[in-house]
Amino acid sequence: MSRTGAAAGGPMAATTPRLSVIIPTVNEAQTLPPLLADLGRQQGPTFEIIVGDGGSIDATREVVEAAGARFVAARRGRGAQMNAAVATARGEYLLFLHADSRLAEPDLLAGAVAALQRAAEADAHVAGHFPLRFIRTRPGHDLAYRFLEAKSALNRVNTTSGDQGLLLSRLFFDELGGFDDSLPFLEDQRLAEEIRRRGVWLTLPGRLGTSARRFETEGFHRRYLLMGIIMGMHSVGSQDFIIRAPGIYRLQRDTGHLRLSPFFALLWSMIRRDWGWAGTPRVFFRLGRYIRQNAWQPFFFVDVWRQPLLGASRHPLLTLHDRYIAPILACRPVDAVVGLGCFVWYMGVLTLWFRLTETPIFNLLRNDRK
Repeated sequence: MSRTGAAAGGPMAATTPRLSVIIPTVNEAQTLPPLLADLGRQQGPTFEIIVGDGGSIDATREVVEAAGARFVAARRGRGAQMNAAVATARGEYLLFLHADSRLAEPDLLAGAVAALQRAAEADAHVAGHFPLRFIRTRPGHDLAYRFLEAKSALNRVNTTSGDQGLLLSRLFFDELGGFDDSLPFLEDQRLAEEIRRRGVWLTLPGRLGTSARRFETEGFHRRYLLMGIIMGMHSVGSQDFIIRAPGIYRLQRDTGHLRLSPFFALLWSMIRRDWGWAGTPRVFFRLGRYIRQNAWQPFFFVDVWRQPLLGASRHPLLTLHDRYIAPILACRPVDAVVGLGCFVWYMGVLTLWFRLTETPIFNLLRNDRK
């Protein structure tokens, strides 16, 4: 389907679409309609909608086809699904969205494509992402959400993910070789860093809405902690953890209270059986380097906390870190000390805490107090 973007259900466009909007799905019949309605209200570029589906057993296909979008069946895994959808795409530009994304402004796509075209005049190897706006149904964690939203506007290593949307030219996407589909997820992180190596990232105008459901149902701090562990393991090249972890990435509809003790048990198992007592120090040294490279985040958090006084565009503590603190910390002894601290905290304190607090007896006591 191609749309002129005039209105939902608007006139079909016989011309080749300027933009291909690609959405990976698995059982998203309940989630897709609001996004498809938002896309139908977009004004500006002619675009087509292609859904790459990983084996839905609900009414996802019916929802897609009723909206006039194209349904492409693919092997499950977001990377494989999006690659399959791209193979049928006709647009000069590609925009990858998650099914729970929302487009509040009717000119969001027009502004994004125009911004990317202007940036491409200086460097054709450019890709864009949107800052996020979390759509929440429960109160609480206001500052934490504000921090995540502010961080999504940056263009730093490991801050660009698929829920921010990904806009780039078809030529650049083909040059990058598409998504790595060797894992069921993290395809966005791998492509994002490949873009960073070969080109430049652009923060697009406007904000893209995304559901906070996973944080709300799994527990904000538990989900954020697991995300940190996943990215840490990914950074040191430990793909076995991601493959073997129990239910590490559950579908949105299957989310519930997140138990972390099985993940810590897996880490201890890998220490004993995979890395060994000789290899474990090397793993945690690399984790120390990863954490040190992300030491800017606490500084930025304080800047976000002080935004009502400083203004959203001023980040004095982040500037302090980048100019003076980061060069001092960039050495092997610091990485070793941070790695040792990481081992003590994660494999000692947190392992014990979640093992104790996730026992049936503790849960019964907690429910009795309620």
